[in-house]
Amino acid sequence: MFILLTYDIDLSDGGKNLRKVAKICEQYGIRVQNSVFEMEIDSAELTSLKNSLENVLNLLTDSVRIYRIGKMETVKIDIIGKEKKIELSKDNAFFF
Repeated sequence: MFILLTYDIDLSDGGKNLRKVAKICEQYGIRVQNSVFEMEIDSAELTSLKNSLENVLNLLTDSVRIYRIGKMETVKIDIIGKEKKIELSKDNAFFF
């Protein structure tokens, strides 16, 4: 499934949680903006991602939003402005 993940992390700890969240997200997908990742993952990977994030987030101050878009074949992305050439699929079949 195609996932769009966004986060807003409280920086009162000096940004430690922000760096941890970003590192976790980089293991699963591609950063397309500062706090936005696109991912093509399966259900097991999604569960693992959510568990990893829950272990580092401050659930009182931090926020992660995960949008499940659907199957990669049906995803249509329009980009206005600076475009990054990124690879979304693990089998190298999908490029911008």
